[in-house]
Amino acid sequence: MLNMADGLDRLGALAENPVVRTLADAFSAAGFDLAVVGGPVRDALLGRPTHDLDFTTNALPDDILRIVTPISTAQWDIGRAFGTIGARVQGEQVEVTTYRADSYDGVTRKPTVEFGDTIDADLHRRDFTVNAMALLVPAVKLVDPTGGVEDLIGGVLRTPADPQVSFGDDPLRMLRGARFSAQLGFRIDDATWDAITELKATLEIVSPERIQSELVRLMQTDDPVRGIRVLVDTGLIEEFLPEVSALRLEVDEHHHHKDVYEHSLTVLSQAISLEQSRNPGAEPDVALRIAALLHDIGKPRTRKLEDGGVVTFHHHDVVGSRMARKRLQALRFDTDTTDAVAKLIELHLRFFGYAEGAWTDAAVRRYVRDAGDQLERLHILTRADVTTRNKRKAGRLAGAYDDIESRIAALREQEELDSIRPELDGNQIQSILGIAPGREVGEAYRFLLELRLDEGVIGPDASEQRLREWWAARA
Repeated sequence: MLNMADGLDRLGALAENPVVRTLADAFSAAGFDLAVVGGPVRDALLGRPTHDLDFTTNALPDDILRIVTPISTAQWDIGRAFGTIGARVQGEQVEVTTYRADSYDGVTRKPTVEFGDTIDADLHRRDFTVNAMALLVPAVKLVDPTGGVEDLIGGVLRTPADPQVSFGDDPLRMLRGARFSAQLGFRIDDATWDAITELKATLEIVSPERIQSELVRLMQTDDPVRGIRVLVDTGLIEEFLPEVSALRLEVDEHHHHKDVYEHSLTVLSQAISLEQSRNPGAEPDVALRIAALLHDIGKPRTRKLEDGGVVTFHHHDVVGSRMARKRLQALRFDTDTTDAVAKLIELHLRFFGYAEGAWTDAAVRRYVRDAGDQLERLHILTRADVTTRNKRKAGRLAGAYDDIESRIAALREQEELDSIRPELDGNQIQSILGIAPGREVGEAYRFLLELRLDEGVIGPDASEQRLREWWAARA
């Protein structure tokens, strides 16, 4: 629970931050108010790390630029039309924005920008009460006109204004609600929840890029599952990622099978735990987490009841990979993330054949070759995909994956496994066979690559002999 005495001490420390102090003194000397606003104030009260300092002021953009120029090493005014001036102060990037009193047309997210006269009016237009607090500096006075402190204490997300109006003005705030629920561990109050459920379709006016950005931020939290439940239970996810809610397969009373939705959330949680234990201190792996969430989205489309009441999902890995690629492209994800997620989903079942019977070295090489630069992520995803409550089965699968990882390590030492290629290159193939560049060189190269995968390193002389034999048999 929030301890206000400690919280106020932390606000005092925030006010003494060298960057904050430098700006506060400069604006005070120029006769203007200045306040740290939003997330840094909330996080200071909660005892969380503060970063991305944002400020608000009664100074207009020209005045802001005039004040910050002497105390900063760089300035930018790309947000001048919205009242925002950016600067680099003591090595830290900050933004200072004139009080705002915007209005919206209900058709787009673009507000009619109006500069305000008071900090209270500026705070009332923000997304949630816990983000609608400001710390006046250098006076060190907390401004909280909407009850943000009470909501911090109660662990509640609530809009400063009527949620119907707030979300009607900017539907992206509904997605932020899910993200803040995950990030802070807060519940969404009933009126705000009901408004999200009612207004979810208005998300259509938000650009795919903005939705993608919020989804990424959600997936970067320590507990994105909480936020995903908000999105699914309110129906908001139907507007941009309906494949996830489709995982809640109806369970036939005569043909019971796993709830794929709950399984997928468990896999996501387990993937995050493995990610953090295997790569401590690394940034959240968004591609891995998205792959974990979406790895079974092909199941609803491939679900089939076989004779005897057995439920099957044949080829859901391939189908799911294609579905994920299409969805991520629609959300304007970058190519690297899209390719990584699609590959991980396509390969996530490959290991389970290993658990059923020992692979040859050639099969292990192919596993590594097919995973490519996604091998570490594939290790994590595959391990996380074991959610059985049968301890014996779980132990057997974990042991099998320990074994395949140790075999990969051993083969890597012996054979430069990460860069598997034929022992003869294209130029050597042309010289040995006396052929010009073209399709036949490619066919010969693929033959040698399969030879390398099947038999490992056999040496260039043996490779040449086998190439000549293949060529003669082909002729």
